[in-house]
Amino acid sequence: MHRNPISGDGLPRHSLPLACLLRLLLCLPLLLAGGCATVENLARNALADALAEGGSAYASDDDVDLVGDATPFALKTLESLLAATPDHRGLLLATASGFTQYAYAYVQLPADVLELSDVDAAYAQRDRARRLYLRARGYGLHGLEVAHPGFAARLRAAPVEAVAATGRADVPLLYWTAVAWAAAISLGKDDPELVAGLGEVDAMAVLYHAEYLHLFERARSQFIRETGLSY
Repeated sequence: MHRNPISGDGLPRHSLPLACLLRLLLCLPLLLAGGCATVENLARNALADALAEGGSAYASDDDVDLVGDATPFALKTLESLLAATPDHRGLLLATASGFTQYAYAYVQLPADVLELSDVDAAYAQRDRARRLYLRARGYGLHGLEVAHPGFAARLRAAPVEAVAATGRADVPLLYWTAVAWAAAISLGKDDPELVAGLGEVDAMAVLYHAEYLHLFERARSQFIRETGLSY
């Protein structure tokens, strides 16, 4: 049986983004009194909220190639919106997690397979993955800075104390920031400045640094087995 597209109040059923826009239109007469800037900011924030909550569509899709092809456009869309709303924590979290997952699944893991045929190209691709991880780390740190001004400086000076001052709402940002940072370190072990960040990563309590390479090796091995390649 098809679901009735008309709700009980006679209005069409809407997805989250359209529902946000509908509420915005209904409020326009009141908002116009406050000036165009108010309307523009509300519309931008409504769109940001909708996009920040839209990651489940990617996570639940079983076509990994489709997701891989679509993700770069989605990430650039998030970055474009962040240029207008740079302190939106939901967008910062979505962008940090999105870049981390894309870098791992679609850049780093394929580089391990590529190494079997082209070592130089594989190293170049791993360097790209490292840069994407660092971009994700930047968004995560900024999201933490929004709620805790000066967090990055305190994290460098006293990592454990800085993390202890965060709360439950910060856990997702702490997690994706630490994962991205740890992944970048795993691909940049020849960079002393980058490796020096292990203390900050450990303070965020994601993984002890000795486990990073172990887990990445397990994931790499599984990927190679699933693609039918030999070691």
